[in-house]
Amino acid sequence: MVPKIRRGSRTYGLLVYLYGPGKRDEHVDAHLVGSWDGFAPDPGRDPSRDPKATLARLAAALDLRVKQAGEAAPAQHVWHCSVRTDPGDRPLTDAEWNTVARRLVQTVNLAPDSDPDGCRWVAVRHADDHIHIVATMVRGDLRRPRMNYDFKKAQAECRRIEKEWGLRQLKPGDGTGAKAPTSAERFKAERTGRPEAPRETLREAVRHALTGAATEEEFFTRLREAGLRVKIRNAPSGDAIGYNVALPGDRNRDRKPIWFPGSKLAPDLSLPKIRLRLANSIADPTKPSTLTSGNPDWSPPARARRSATGTAERAAILLDSDDDEAAAQLVGVGELLDAVAQTSPAATRAEVSAAARAFERATRSHVRAERADTRAIRSAARGIIQAGSALGRGEDGGTTAMLVSTLILAALAAARWHSARGHAQQAHASRQAAAHLRAAYRQAAATPMQALRDQGRALPQAERRTHEATIRVALSAEGLRADSTSTKTDALAATLAQAEEAGHDPKALLQQAIDMRELDTAEDVNDVLVWRLRRLAHLPAHPGEATRRRQAGTNQPKPPANRTNNRTAPTAADRPAASTSRNRPPRC
Repeated sequence: MVPKIRRGSRTYGLLVYLYGPGKRDEHVDAHLVGSWDGFAPDPGRDPSRDPKATLARLAAALDLRVKQAGEAAPAQHVWHCSVRTDPGDRPLTDAEWNTVARRLVQTVNLAPDSDPDGCRWVAVRHADDHIHIVATMVRGDLRRPRMNYDFKKAQAECRRIEKEWGLRQLKPGDGTGAKAPTSAERFKAERTGRPEAPRETLREAVRHALTGAATEEEFFTRLREAGLRVKIRNAPSGDAIGYNVALPGDRNRDRKPIWFPGSKLAPDLSLPKIRLRLANSIADPTKPSTLTSGNPDWSPPARARRSATGTAERAAILLDSDDDEAAAQLVGVGELLDAVAQTSPAATRAEVSAAARAFERATRSHVRAERADTRAIRSAARGIIQAGSALGRGEDGGTTAMLVSTLILAALAAARWHSARGHAQQAHASRQAAAHLRAAYRQAAATPMQALRDQGRALPQAERRTHEATIRVALSAEGLRADSTSTKTDALAATLAQAEEAGHDPKALLQQAIDMRELDTAEDVNDVLVWRLRRLAHLPAHPGEATRRRQAGTNQPKPPANRTNNRTAPTAADRPAASTSRNRPPRC
């Protein structure tokens, strides 16, 4: 049940619309379902009188106290609230809608129960799924009603009604959500053939421009390079105090650009909030990104994604720690998703972009991290942007799957973090993002995982049985389901064989991958471990890359420098944090 509140100054004009045919949706059988005294004239159900005359009488009755108050009445004296049920809800009766209207005008302090001086109001129904409440904001004693936080109070009352009546229960908000497009903006987008309202297009463009930006100047440059109109607001001193953006071609009736301040796009896109994020910027923006270091045969996008995977893994560990300081990691994960969305291959771009849009809601809450340090994760996002778009095949496709697999677990960790704090909308957005990322993962991982399964099935029987036993013992010790007879272990066995060939101890490396963080929320434990092992052992994300290099006789992977008796010790960067799978959070 969704209430939408507006204020206006024309009681008669609003009633004419409510009792009229409608502009977009047809108005059917418009009639009153409730009023301040139960005896208000109803233009829709009074056939013995002229409907226009009855409508004028109704408007005059509502405006009576406004006229009596004279200049003391507010200029915007009309309170208009539409209340709509979910499409899946049962139709409410007129009596039930009357109850809804009375509860809402009471909860916002327009007409409290047993108050003879309450404001005058009516509820009009002209469709099955919603009503319109029209009230005039002058009490019987000619004072204005105290209506602080009327929208928040109306939302809370609707949540209570949903629970009591068995309707679909929406997630309660906390005031940190982005402003939704108005009806006028949506209708204009439809008329002009835009897929979405300009406000939404601009919000995403500003987020993308901010992703990995190191300075304010770079942020504004990116906005202009994206083709947006940008207007900086300056104080008398000349210092910038804000900015406005507009889409080219989006003009009002006077043919002037329609400007949106950053703060009206989203609460965290105001210039002061952006400056706070940039203050905790990347380590050294003047130097080329070091995140693209690695095997010189791998493309820059592949190396950047591989490095970002480790950063995303550490962000997920911090979110699992359930510390308020992890709030900063949410913003960083959002930037990583935006960076991947901008540079993803065509096969996964739609789902990753949908995940980034959904997770945008999860990046904002009232929790503030006082000691936030997001330099590593913002540098990872910057590295992905600088490396450019991935092609989606070979090593690029494999590392995309590797990174997306880790981002799924980060999104689920964010859902748990928000759920623990009662952030229903943010937790729901995190789970939506995880669902989109799973779809993207299936697309990106299909080819490299199939190649690995083929390699696993081609292993000599004795070697295969040895690795299957290693997998079974390691997973069973962690309480995870292990099925060595399933083809699901083929890729994992192949990866352990390649790691051993590169000089690693398969048992130690597998345990290190398991201990990095919990695996309970993984859709496929074997897939997650495959990507962790390949990153820890510096194996190609796409197994075909290694095969082609061996056939060419060039650029074979070098064994680790610190090999001792054919065993390797984990590096500090790859060593799991204090919070490991030994202390797992509950399943989300």
